[in-house]
Amino acid sequence: TDSWDSVQRTRDVSPQLNQATIIDLHPSSTYNIRMYAKNRIGKSEASNELTITTDEAAPDGPPQDVQLEPISSQSIRVTWKAPKKHLQNGIIRGYQIGYREYSAGGNFQFNIISIDTTGDSEVYTLNNLKKFTQYGMVVQACNRAGIGPSSQEIITTTLEDVPSCPPGNVQATATSPETISISWSTLAKETLNGILQGFRVIYWANLLDGELGEIKNVTTTQPSLELDGLEKYTNYSIQVLAFTRAGDGVRSEQIFTRTKEDVPGPPAGVKAAAASASTVFVSWLPPLKLNGIIRKYTVFCSHPYPTVISEFEASPDSFSYRIPNLSRNRQYSVWVVAVTAAGRGNSSEIITVEPLAKAPARILTFSGTVTTPWMKDIVLPCKAVGDPAPTVKWMKDSNGTPSLVMIDGRRSIFSNGSFVIRTVKAEDSGYYSCVASNNWGSDEIILNLQVQVPPDQPRLTVSKTTSSSITLSWIPGDNGGSSIRGYILQYSEDNSEQWGSFPISPSERSYRLETLKCGTWYKFTLTAQNGVGPGRISEIIEAKTLGKEPQFSKEQELFASINTTRVRLNLIGWNDGGCPITSFTLEYRPFGTTVWTTAQRTSLSKSYILYDLQEATWYELQMRVCNSAGCAEKQAKFATLNYDGSTIPPLIKSVVQSEEGLGTNEGLKMLVTISCILVGVLLLFVMLLIVRRRRREQRLKRLRDAKSLAEMLMSKNTRTSDTLNKQQQTLRMHIDIPRAQLLIEERDTMETIDDRSTVLLTDADFGETSKQKSLTVTHTVHYQSVSQATGPLVDVSDARPGTNPTTRRSAKTGPTARNRYASQWTLNRPHPTISAHTLTTDWRLPTPRPAGSVDKESDSYSVSPSQDTDRARSSMVSTESASSTYEELARAYEHAKMEEQLRHAKFTITECFISDTSSEQLTAGTNDYTDSLTSSTPSESGICRFTASPPKPQDGGRVMNMAVPKAHRPGE
Repeated sequence: TDSWDSVQRTRDVSPQLNQATIIDLHPSSTYNIRMYAKNRIGKSEASNELTITTDEAAPDGPPQDVQLEPISSQSIRVTWKAPKKHLQNGIIRGYQIGYREYSAGGNFQFNIISIDTTGDSEVYTLNNLKKFTQYGMVVQACNRAGIGPSSQEIITTTLEDVPSCPPGNVQATATSPETISISWSTLAKETLNGILQGFRVIYWANLLDGELGEIKNVTTTQPSLELDGLEKYTNYSIQVLAFTRAGDGVRSEQIFTRTKEDVPGPPAGVKAAAASASTVFVSWLPPLKLNGIIRKYTVFCSHPYPTVISEFEASPDSFSYRIPNLSRNRQYSVWVVAVTAAGRGNSSEIITVEPLAKAPARILTFSGTVTTPWMKDIVLPCKAVGDPAPTVKWMKDSNGTPSLVMIDGRRSIFSNGSFVIRTVKAEDSGYYSCVASNNWGSDEIILNLQVQVPPDQPRLTVSKTTSSSITLSWIPGDNGGSSIRGYILQYSEDNSEQWGSFPISPSERSYRLETLKCGTWYKFTLTAQNGVGPGRISEIIEAKTLGKEPQFSKEQELFASINTTRVRLNLIGWNDGGCPITSFTLEYRPFGTTVWTTAQRTSLSKSYILYDLQEATWYELQMRVCNSAGCAEKQAKFATLNYDGSTIPPLIKSVVQSEEGLGTNEGLKMLVTISCILVGVLLLFVMLLIVRRRRREQRLKRLRDAKSLAEMLMSKNTRTSDTLNKQQQTLRMHIDIPRAQLLIEERDTMETIDDRSTVLLTDADFGETSKQKSLTVTHTVHYQSVSQATGPLVDVSDARPGTNPTTRRSAKTGPTARNRYASQWTLNRPHPTISAHTLTTDWRLPTPRPAGSVDKESDSYSVSPSQDTDRARSSMVSTESASSTYEELARAYEHAKMEEQLRHAKFTITECFISDTSSEQLTAGTNDYTDSLTSSTPSESGICRFTASPPKPQDGGRVMNMAVPKAHRPGE
């Protein structure tokens, strides 16, 4: 930027030289050079300017303003600025931080950490340092040419922390009934983690009933202490911890010490009551302060007081005594004393009692509170005396109103008056009263039953996290009526089924878990325990230690140098995320190949060199760096140089895509296979739908082609009078359906039903239109299940015009009799001028038409399945008769398909018979079940088989000239 006039330096060169060396230039600086030729006359014009830049050199100056700031017991923040500009000698690419520990036995060699530059001001945090330890640190700047000088070493100390170990060798000795002496050893400096502020002794009493006394603590700066003012002959739990300004350290294990024995206190209560004119009962409660092991009780009786006339001893587990041989109507003084190994204790209060012949009822049991764990059996005593013997009843207070207790399998009253509750529950808690009474008086006591249950769940929270520890705190829940005796802390790594646990003292409200994995999620639960047992587990909470998975800096260049056969990778761009690197995996391969070359390391260095690469070849590279928090991956492409140091052309996009496609070839094959399968399934489904639709259309077409599905009467034929005279007798049509299978599915059964029915044809139906008579046009088919593959037989049985169908002869069923469904087929013949005549349970006669009337329209019949169950189907098939000839009727029945009327039903009409015999002959013939099924030719006389299939008639004359089929008779 400077002009030649203001800044220039010149140097003369001998005319015999053709080159010159310029020295004392500044590294990484750009210079402009031009030359002149000189002779005696003067100098020439300046040559063209030559611009050159000197190479970089290692920085000549250290980083500026280096500062250290402890931010935790294991972390120090380092801040600095780049070296002065003229001392950088190039572009600053990164920095090296050296730190060492100043402690006894520490390593005075610097530990080096390399980081990338981010700007003029840099910040870096050193983690996982030792607690409350002095460290010295220096910083150096780096460029491509090397590392510059280090800054001046600065010393700082990490912050204090709580002691990581408890005091050792804790010992306790009882020196009297009320004092205990305790001693311990101090902590090592490396575990103190700070400046010792003192020691804290935590202690509490373990009472005889299993409860815990008040938790107390005493602080001292000395490694010994004497506890005084303790309860006599009481077992104490003792723990010791050290504390710094950061807080309390780890507690020692519990030790147990019992104070010495002393004389007991007085009995807590005394009662005396007359049982007769010469007997008195005395009862008492044990002392509130036992101060030792009760060896016995002594009962004193005097008259007059204080003259002792008798002294009685009772066992330590007895709480009543019977004093006999007393004088009637004389007052006696009674008191009780407890005795331990230390001697007799204080006496109880003095009770005055008088033996009576008519002693009122008195209860020797004391009112008070009875505590029991749940699911145990409990006995509530009520010992009563009097003359006569009193009666006892128990009541329980319910909303302020006493009521008699319920006596059942779990509750009962013993003969001695005790009330027993088995497998006691929480709802059994409450106030129970025992009332004893006789002719001379009554007495009452009240017992408060408290049922202890497991404690409620504590409320657990996370109070502090570091890269290797998590501190938890909690608030206890309800203790269930029994003191909390401890906690169980359970923890597990996320996505792990293995749980670890720690027992925790009942006095603690927080706990710190050490040596956890960096940047890892953990799950925690806490359970409280009391005298009953463990309570409900707290809700699972999750917490993560500080730290995250590695990351590669976007500003950092991955490839430091590339030549023909070797590549140097710059790995200082990897940031460990605050957690130490645990593994480093590098894979590379030439494009177009499938085999990876792999290199693995357990730690991450500043650089890595790939050797023995192919010349002028494109490579793909992938790296995977892991720490305890997770893993990170990075992919890259690079190309080695030609032999002359030149670069090779870039990859063609299609080639790159094809090469990348090699790795996904198997995936594409799988995708194509799955797609083909799906398409095939879809096509199959569509084909099934098409086939089903076509079949349906064919069935509907067959039904449409059946011109007269139910035409039973040939009423429009013109016949001669002699023909009519010959056919005055009853004509009958027989329909045989030998292989019709009908499946009806119900909730519990599946049955196919078989029955028979009859449609009656009379000669009037074939006569002139002027002869209109009543006509039966309905037949009913009930069907019953058969076990054979062949279906039911449906044929025409007896029915006569003018008779009630309910009187028809019952049809003969198949070989196996089954229950019938209330289902039927009904044939209807609608009349052109009147409503359809349907025969179901009523007999209806058609309205006679006027004489001489002629039907211009063809008759029509319909067949429909009608069921009176929930599974009834209401479908209806109706076709019109296009002809009144026998041939058309046969064709209609051959084409009619009734399988559409019921699910899974298939009806095939194969034979049609016309009979001019009497109905009795036909009925007799059709009563045989097997004839119609097994024989194509009916065996009964008067029934002929109609097999002709003539063409459709074109006019009435052709119909008149048709031959009437003759009856086929046996023997003909």
